[in-house]
Amino acid sequence: MTSFKHTVLFTDTDGFAKFREEEIALPGGSPKALLSELIPSGGFQVRHSPPGVSSDFHCTTTAQWLVVLSGEMEIGLRDGTSRIFKAGEHFFSNDTLPEGATFDANVHGHRSRIVGDTPLQTLFIRTA
Repeated sequence: MTSFKHTVLFTDTDGFAKFREEEIALPGGSPKALLSELIPSGGFQVRHSPPGVSSDFHCTTTAQWLVVLSGEMEIGLRDGTSRIFKAGEHFFSNDTLPEGATFDANVHGHRSRIVGDTPLQTLFIRTA
């Protein structure tokens, strides 16, 4: 394996949030532990949400990695697409509001909800 595959939540040119798969090259390290280049970050936050919590549609304010530490969360898009992320899974959240745009509740963003009876704990790692 010479790359790290991950899911990206992004704002497409039509303003709608979508998912795509991308890879990060792993050129460094050793055969026992391949490493990517160092990716700068702008700090991190942890979050705890009780079961039953859900959000309205919203945009990510700052591009960030989201890692599910425990529990499960569903990310839903305007087109009806959704994905469930479980403990140990992650995605890069970058569905920011397009430059100069005003939030349109019928176009922009994604929604999220906690799945099941286990609280959700997540780690957000902001980009620099």
